[in-house]
Amino acid sequence: MEPDTSRATIRKITLRLLPLLALLYVIAYIDRSNVGFAKLTLQEELGLSATVFTAGQVFFFVAYALLEVPSNLALHRFGAHRWIARIMVTWGLVTVATALVETTWQFYLARFLLGAAEAGFFPGVIYYLTRWFPSTHRGAAIGMFMLAGPISFIVGNPLMGALNDLHGVWGLEGWQWIFIATGVPAVLVAPVVLWLLPKDPASASWLTAAERQWLTTRLDAEAAEAGEQPRNPWTVLRDRRVLSLALFFLCFPLATYGLAFWLPTIVDGFGELSGLAVGALSAVPYVCVMAGLLVVPRLAKRHGSPFGWLALMLGLSAAGFAVAAVAGSPWLQMIGICVASVGGFAAQPVMWGLVPRFLTGAAAAAGIGVINGIGNLGGGFGPMGIAAVVDSTGSALTGLVFLIVVSVLGVFGAFGLRRVLTRGGAADADGPDGADATEPLATR
Repeated sequence: MEPDTSRATIRKITLRLLPLLALLYVIAYIDRSNVGFAKLTLQEELGLSATVFTAGQVFFFVAYALLEVPSNLALHRFGAHRWIARIMVTWGLVTVATALVETTWQFYLARFLLGAAEAGFFPGVIYYLTRWFPSTHRGAAIGMFMLAGPISFIVGNPLMGALNDLHGVWGLEGWQWIFIATGVPAVLVAPVVLWLLPKDPASASWLTAAERQWLTTRLDAEAAEAGEQPRNPWTVLRDRRVLSLALFFLCFPLATYGLAFWLPTIVDGFGELSGLAVGALSAVPYVCVMAGLLVVPRLAKRHGSPFGWLALMLGLSAAGFAVAAVAGSPWLQMIGICVASVGGFAAQPVMWGLVPRFLTGAAAAAGIGVINGIGNLGGGFGPMGIAAVVDSTGSALTGLVFLIVVSVLGVFGAFGLRRVLTRGGAADADGPDGADATEPLATR
């Protein structure tokens, strides 16, 4: 009876929660990456250098990092449905207001406020999923949720490219249309979040009593296995396992956001292309990322240590960036970018699957916030590192050298992370979540 109950429960949770959460992540990802397309015309209009313009990314991620832990603790206290709806409304309004900027400091303020508004969304969802999916299903659930990242580029890049071509329509520039059109959906979807997203399994009316009991019993047992948790969740700021994961996670945002921010510029250098064509070609690497997110977490569980797979994926990123930097053909450059993108994205669910092994409850909310907050500072400094190289060389492709260095450092960091976590008993060589990840999530 229990296998039938477990399969029915996981199937219901998957179908009820993941499509909605993925939709929210698509909107979030588009809203934070739209500046990469707006840059094509906004930078010239405001008269900004590449370094000055990308400093706006630093403002975004500094605010994002500072408020990650408070936001996640608020989500833990008030419930995901209320807090995520609040996040959606505020970041949507700030995105729309960005269409009104006229000066450098207004642009910086808009980016800072967007980071403050969005803080806590991604780590909040990761924490929320730990309260719904047992460890045997958690890695696959995170991977399915993260599919929304590449989907946002596949859908959003052509859309933003087309919006950027709307120069002069209703008296607005293309970059203004980008911010308006991508900000409004976040506001409109907030009531849906309040209506459809349950606070926890106990409030999910669509679970039967048997399903709710099975899930609660399973999650309580796993929380007990994680050991005693600190009374004050802020003490995770001193936990070496949390800080090690945060420093290691830096590699991923440095590479992925650095690439996402500059990819439209790189593709624009392929030749005489319309905004729509630039957007369509910029979406190609993320089709490959979708395949990687479906395959890599399952392979990592089935074959070898998660730390080896983390190192392998970052090595793949370094190789892909190297090909893109030295190749003379746009097609070879695109192949290199596709390979690098898979490496940068596909291993992240493996890493996030390590966290609930030693953190639960409010401590998990705070710890995930710390890891994501510190790690995502790389989202600001990645574009800055590329911009510094671009400004000195005049070529967007040479900026990829910065991403090569970051990825190589991450390879060595993966083995250092293994030493820290295995010594603390937070992970084992069999995998991050103890799941047979080769079996489809909705049928297990």
